[in-house]
Amino acid sequence: MASTADIKNGVVLNIDGQLWSVVEFQHVKPGKGGAFVRTKLKNVVTGKVVDKTYNAGAKVDIENVDRRDFTYLYNDGDGFVFMDATDYDQLTVPAVVVGDAANFMLENQSVTIALNNGNPLYIELPASVVLEITYTEPGLQGDRSTGGTKAATVETGYEIQVPLFLETGTKVKVDTRSGDYLGRVND
Repeated sequence: MASTADIKNGVVLNIDGQLWSVVEFQHVKPGKGGAFVRTKLKNVVTGKVVDKTYNAGAKVDIENVDRRDFTYLYNDGDGFVFMDATDYDQLTVPAVVVGDAANFMLENQSVTIALNNGNPLYIELPASVVLEITYTEPGLQGDRSTGGTKAATVETGYEIQVPLFLETGTKVKVDTRSGDYLGRVND
């Protein structure tokens, strides 16, 4: 067991059987009363964020989370298959763990998977990825980048909003956190 002195950003705590990642922490020593630690915790599985306060010196249960680089191979219907970049072992991750990351993953793409006792917790993608537009309505003469947006389907099947002048076959940069169009990529 560790104490509140061991709490740092990114540390994963086991609270009542659930895993929570420390987003922020602050050691507070008021003029009156005992010191305490104020934390902001994010549930590793659901993404829910809560605030929790501990008395200084309280015992906390810190979990070992291993972040390793993997390469996305394919979707086998039941889950997503990844290959460990160091020992080439394959790992199947259920679709519920992958979540929205599936909208931005292409085969042979590098990702980071957080593992706890061999169980995948979540997937970290790069901040942005380059995807090709597979379908969008044709642009009209005079459409400009500031004129508005239209729907476009990218090669993963995900639909994003793009400027009116973009056409099918164009490669675009997409933010993996929000799904926003970031810009056109010229080959």
